[in-house]
Amino acid sequence: MARRIRQHTHGEKLVPGGREITFDFREAELPPIPAILQLPASAKPVPAVVLLHGLTSSKEVLAGSIGKELLRRGIGGIAIDLPLHGARGAGLEGAVLRDPLQVVARWSQAQAEARLALRYLTARPEVDRARLALLGYSLGAQLALAVAAEEREVRAVVLAAGGDLPEGTALDTFARRLADPIAAIRRLAGKPLLMVHGRSDRTVTPAQAERLFAAAGEPKEIRWYDAGHRLPTVAAVDVANWLTDRLR
Repeated sequence: MARRIRQHTHGEKLVPGGREITFDFREAELPPIPAILQLPASAKPVPAVVLLHGLTSSKEVLAGSIGKELLRRGIGGIAIDLPLHGARGAGLEGAVLRDPLQVVARWSQAQAEARLALRYLTARPEVDRARLALLGYSLGAQLALAVAAEEREVRAVVLAAGGDLPEGTALDTFARRLADPIAAIRRLAGKPLLMVHGRSDRTVTPAQAERLFAAAGEPKEIRWYDAGHRLPTVAAVDVANWLTDRLR
């Protein structure tokens, strides 16, 4: 039986296309998860997307870019701070990342929280639970894949600056046991997939993106931009338009 989700609202304001709520939510005695919820002005339930940021980033980055584009098109979104990111404080560069057991624990925690964000959306009366998607950027793309591969509610997936793991490193075997994006993308089971990537990305290389894309089943699409790891504004517009078509 699903446990009750508790919410504490910090603020709410009107924004172009709807409203934006800053809050945190939790399940049982778990730590609170800081979040931004963006909801369109609509009399009917709307589609919505879970937005998962990249390493060293925060919920504000995706809410302020792709979240705003989605809101203009009548699509809601929830952006969360992943463990050790944003409002959740320090520790990212410390001993946690040097301890394999801590890395495993944080990754498991991030997956559980992304799933909880998805369940939170299904509990909102403003949201149509039959029209949900996941979007992840860089590290968030790996997380989105892991969750989308297991959650039937997810109708579409967007991977921004995401790809396969780098090959030939000392951590390759350990990392692939923890989270293998190739294995995950093969389990999407026909969910529409969009990948957006920079031709000059040195953090997640084009070769890594191409390996991941090749392993995916149809329907799938990849779009390239003259950019590095930080994608241009037009990519957010393209993603929002693609999700609008898939979540009608």
